[in-house]
Amino acid sequence: MGNLVQYICLLKNKNIIELQIKLCACPRSWSKNTIKVYRYAGNPSPDTHTHTHTHTHIQAFLPTKTACNVSAVTSGHPGSETVSVSLDKAPQETEKMGRLHFTLDNNFTDNMLVVGILQAAELPAMDVEGSSDPYVKLYLLPDKKKKFETKVHRKNLDPNFNETFSFQVPYTELGGRTLVMTVYDFDRFSKHDAIGAVKIPMSTADFSQSLEEWRDLQKAEKEESEKLGDVCLSLRYVPTAGKLTVVILEAKNFRDSDPLHMCRTDDISGLLLLRQTFVFSILDSYVKIHFMQNGKRLKKKKTAIKKNSLNPYYKESFSFEVPCEQIEKVQIAVTVLDYDKIGKNDAIGKVVLGASSTGTEQRHWSDMLANPRRPIAQWHSLRHQEEVNSLLFSKK
Repeated sequence: MGNLVQYICLLKNKNIIELQIKLCACPRSWSKNTIKVYRYAGNPSPDTHTHTHTHTHIQAFLPTKTACNVSAVTSGHPGSETVSVSLDKAPQETEKMGRLHFTLDNNFTDNMLVVGILQAAELPAMDVEGSSDPYVKLYLLPDKKKKFETKVHRKNLDPNFNETFSFQVPYTELGGRTLVMTVYDFDRFSKHDAIGAVKIPMSTADFSQSLEEWRDLQKAEKEESEKLGDVCLSLRYVPTAGKLTVVILEAKNFRDSDPLHMCRTDDISGLLLLRQTFVFSILDSYVKIHFMQNGKRLKKKKTAIKKNSLNPYYKESFSFEVPCEQIEKVQIAVTVLDYDKIGKNDAIGKVVLGASSTGTEQRHWSDMLANPRRPIAQWHSLRHQEEVNSLLFSKK
C-alpha cells in the first residue's frame, strides 16, 4: 500500500493553518511519522496558546490511542511558521493478529503427518477498504521441501478453510521438525503480506490422539526461502467459443546461477596484479506451456527465447480449445527454462493453474471462470519443478 497524503485546513482567529499528514494508509503503521503545520498571516512567534490549540485540532484527526507532540520552529518565510508534530502510538496491549483453528494427526501406518486448516478468526484488516484476502501457507522446518497453500478467501476476516494436507514424514523423523502455518493477505500485483503465524515443534506434539486447537497468531518471521523469480500471466476463457487463452506477459527477479556466467580474470601489467570478479546477467530464458487433462499432457507450446535478461518481457499469447464441460478438469503447467545451446535446458521454476491447483494459482483460475471473456492478469512466484511435479502427480 502506498502513502496516504491528507490536507486539512484549520481556522483560528481567521488565520488558516494547513496541516499536511504523510502516513502509511494502514493505521497499524502509524508510528513516529512527521507532520508539518503551516500557519499563514499570523505572528510567527509560537506561543503556548497556539500550541495547545494546534495540538487539540491535530489530535482530533488522529486514530484512537495515538498521541502527538507539538513543537514549533520559526521558518525563514515572513509571516509564517513551521510546527513539527511527532506521532507516537500510545502504550497499549499486544497487537492482536487473529487466531487459527487447526487439527493435527499422525498416520503411523502410512508415515503421514495430517494437518487440517479449519478456520481463522478476528484477522486484522490489511487494506484500505477495511478487509483482507487471507490464505494459509504451511510447511515443515528445517527443510521446507514441500509447501502447501489453502484457497484464498476474498474480503473475509473470519474465513472457513476446511482443507486437509499431508506430509510424508516417518514418525521417527518428526522430532526435529517444526510445523509452520502462516496466514497471508493475498495481493494480485504485489508482495503478499504476512498477517501472523503459528509454530508447533513436533517434539511437543502428543500423537496418541488427534489434536484440535485454536491458537493466537504471532508475528511472522521473514521466510528465508530461495527466490526463483516471478512470472506474470493473463488468463481468458470464452465459454461460447470454448476458447482458453493464456498470455505470458513478463517475468522478473530471475537469478543467474549458472557458474559459466561468472568469470574471474587477472590483469598483470608487470607492476600490478589486479583480481576482479565480473557477474554478467546473460540468462537466456523461454517459457514452456503444457495443456493437461487428468494428469496427461495433451499439447505443448513455448515462447521465443529472450536473451540477456533477468527480467524478460515475453508478451506471447496461446489459445486452447476447451469445451465448457471440460474447463473444470484441465490444467495449465507453466515452466520457465534457462536456454543452453550446448547442454540441457534447466528449469528455473514452475507453476500450475487449473484443476486441483491451490492457493494463489487456484484464486487466479477461479477469477478467470467468474469473469468470462475478460482477461485476468496476475503475478505468480515460481516454485522448484520437482516440488510442483510431486504435488501435481500425487493428485488423484
